[in-house]
Amino acid sequence: MTGVAMAEFLSGEGIRLAYDTAGAGDPPIIFVHGWSCDRSYFAPQFEHFAVSHAVAAMDLRGHGDSSRTDPGPGCYDIDVLAGDVLALAGAAGFSRPVLVGHSLGALIGLACAARPGAIRALLMVEPAPITNTKAKAFFRDSLAAVRADDDRSWRTAFIEGMFLPTDAARREAIIKEMCGVPPGIAAALMRAMGEFDGAGALRKARVPVLSIGSAVPANKSADLRSLCPPITIGQTVGAGHFIQLEVPEQVNAMIERFLAINELSPHARDPRSPTSAPPSANPDSSTYPACSQHDHPRSRRPTGRRQ
Repeated sequence: MTGVAMAEFLSGEGIRLAYDTAGAGDPPIIFVHGWSCDRSYFAPQFEHFAVSHAVAAMDLRGHGDSSRTDPGPGCYDIDVLAGDVLALAGAAGFSRPVLVGHSLGALIGLACAARPGAIRALLMVEPAPITNTKAKAFFRDSLAAVRADDDRSWRTAFIEGMFLPTDAARREAIIKEMCGVPPGIAAALMRAMGEFDGAGALRKARVPVLSIGSAVPANKSADLRSLCPPITIGQTVGAGHFIQLEVPEQVNAMIERFLAINELSPHARDPRSPTSAPPSANPDSSTYPACSQHDHPRSRRPTGRRQ
């Protein structure tokens, strides 16, 4: 697409972070990729939403064109990566952006959402394990295998398991690209995902939250809703882990609807609420109820029908 600007930001730690920007319109949206991926993994959403929003897609440290920092203690912790994302958002001029995160990026988004006033909304695209304790334990137990995976065989098998048999979008390229991340960095990030208290972060979220799962989501909807009753949950049809690439039309439509009903679209209001406030009146994190407040009106389900 035209009008894309590639930039680099040097963090306070001296970490070079690469990112693309395009479009104009409030609220700005920042896209954060998953484990061992890069900013191109949100290309369909970046292009789609640049029509009406200012958008940015970044390479996390250790990925793509960003610095490949040695995996020292804590260097790739989720909260550290969240600090990178928010620092880059500030450098790009994105005040309280909407954060869209895939897999690992969704956990980073949770860490951002737990920081008062940091972001305006969190949209989790096929999030990494938050409530799935067995998967988190598998990550922690696999560190030695990932760290020693110089021939890429362990990661190749692991990544192949992320696809449905019918998935076709960039399949071979994804496997090759993800295995290209140095094993030490891949292991450090797997440790971070296994140790991060995503459930605690979700409870603290004070912004609208959407979770879009694949055909085989890592987290059960009921578990997410028990932590955050106001959460909006969607699920795609016919796609494995990389839903934003495999079925972008489904993912984009759910993101658009979620932004509209939360008055986060530049020109749209919820057609069911003709008297709703204009987008400029978006509630900030000081007024939006925390997920732990179970009496929030949006958490109440209609009676008289099964959910």
